[in-house]
Amino acid sequence: MFVTLVEMEKKMSPVKRYVVLLITTVFLLSGCYSTPVRHLASDAGLIKVGTSDREEVLTYLGEPDEQEVLAEGVEKWVYREYESSALKSTPVVGRYFGPKNYGTVTVILKDNIAVKCVYGAYDHGELDWADDFDWQETAQ
Repeated sequence: MFVTLVEMEKKMSPVKRYVVLLITTVFLLSGCYSTPVRHLASDAGLIKVGTSDREEVLTYLGEPDEQEVLAEGVEKWVYREYESSALKSTPVVGRYFGPKNYGTVTVILKDNIAVKCVYGAYDHGELDWADDFDWQETAQ
């Protein structure tokens, strides 16, 4: 009743064996690939204010998501990460797996030396008040 692997292999044609081997190989190798993940909180801890230079910041944090020149020789670099998962995005039960989280690191460089490095973490919806402009409207 039970077919062993050897018996199944004898019944399979060579073309089918290669197809099964190819599919198995692709399936197993696809598990080895993942997109790089930023860990801003720990990476920001590697920046030493007053000591770390531009190259160190680029090494630890990579290219910034935003760059702004504040003054001559002074730059502001902003890094963002968005933490979410398929479970957190599930329509009905996603809220039971915790909120979606956002992280930012702001680095101020003066003469290519990090003079300020600030990490901030926010829950989904925490900054929604910024889109509510009712409180900014003026009476006309």
